[in-house]
Amino acid sequence: MPPRPSAPSAPASLPTAEPASAAVTPNPWERLRQFTSARIALGRAGTSLPTRAHLDFALAHAQARMAVHTEVDMDLLANELQAIAPSGQPVLRLHSAAQDRPTYLQRPDLGRRLDSESRTLLQGQPPAQADVVFVVADGLSSLAIERNALPFLRQMLPSLAEQWRVGPISLVRNARVALGDEIGAALGASLVVVLIGERPGLSSPDSMGLYMTWQPRPGMTDESRNCISNVREQGLSYAQAVHKLHYLMQQARQRQLSGVQLKDESDTLAAPEQASQAFMLGNSAAQPPR
Repeated sequence: MPPRPSAPSAPASLPTAEPASAAVTPNPWERLRQFTSARIALGRAGTSLPTRAHLDFALAHAQARMAVHTEVDMDLLANELQAIAPSGQPVLRLHSAAQDRPTYLQRPDLGRRLDSESRTLLQGQPPAQADVVFVVADGLSSLAIERNALPFLRQMLPSLAEQWRVGPISLVRNARVALGDEIGAALGASLVVVLIGERPGLSSPDSMGLYMTWQPRPGMTDESRNCISNVREQGLSYAQAVHKLHYLMQQARQRQLSGVQLKDESDTLAAPEQASQAFMLGNSAAQPPR
């Protein structure tokens, strides 16, 4: 007869789990986090990031990827821009030579020039006789343009009505900054301002940049532009951005130049809170390019 199986032994007692607060080793710099959205002083769990910090990073990375790969709803945005465009001026729907998003991401050079249909459309436009034209480009963050382009222009355009002739607004898919030079030259504008989605960061997937160029023409390089960066609700406010851009535009027209020779000294003229009044007085006439 086979031996009778012995009774199972009692399970070993499991160790009591440590509370989350005890498992995470805090960082002594943690109090500095109130001053920045950068990922500092996250603490550690053993040799790794705490779970919350790891999940927050994964979420931010997913948001950044989504901002790059998602396409702007151009039909909706075109209708919204037409509602605020200067009287009689159209919103021009244009496209770069990069015909789809993967090509745009792999071939920056194609994003810097228009496709043939867009060139034909611009050639068919009557002379704009404009001092400035605005180009709204999706760039590397569709989220930035969807959130910020319309509210910024709502504040910017009225401030220009008495001193600047504003030409057609161009709305461009798969565009890089330099494409604005071709559009500004084709429309005969003295100045072009490109609103573009900036490369997303892990704390700012919706940052919009403003790039201003005097006497735009194809072939210009980045030292000829002024940039105002990080325009968004959690960054540089629309009122501050309007104030800075208006100052740079006035100075560019007065000095007949833009770029590295033109410095932004707008903060010395008025506090940001006073920007909504300062740029309308007429006394006030921006860098990492992409």
